[in-house]
Amino acid sequence: MIKILFVCHGNICRSTMCESVMTHLVTQQNISDLFYISSAATSRDEIGNPPHYGTVNKLKQVGIPVVPHHAVQMTKADYEEYAYLIGMDTANIRNMIKIAGGDRDKKIYKLLHFTGSGRDIADPWYTGNFDITYADILKGCTAFLDYLKNNGHMLHLN
Repeated sequence: MIKILFVCHGNICRSTMCESVMTHLVTQQNISDLFYISSAATSRDEIGNPPHYGTVNKLKQVGIPVVPHHAVQMTKADYEEYAYLIGMDTANIRNMIKIAGGDRDKKIYKLLHFTGSGRDIADPWYTGNFDITYADILKGCTAFLDYLKNNGHMLHLN
């Protein structure tokens, strides 16, 4: 089973959107049994809160089921638990490495890395633009899934 943790600042906008989008992609391809997908925050700002209404509305608009979730904070133990810890922006990556005590196993990535870009995914909590965030997340999650398939992580699917 491939364990993936999506991480952003508060765990109510971007990372929960990623969790729902990636869950939807693997469900559509009938490979959801190969994955454990979750999300977390680098901060304690939103702990216990459900996904932001902008995330919920955008996912409903595009027909993607919202995974039930309440914000949690990433822990050092998550680094051992997950094969991939995927952050949304440079600040997230820096904080994830701090929480994990480093990245000795090279498990921490920025989502758009898989698209060949070093760009950050804009935080819609600040921008208010969930459309742009969704477009980047869909692109990133699709490229990440392709990466997993093309790099032998799911040999029986190739």
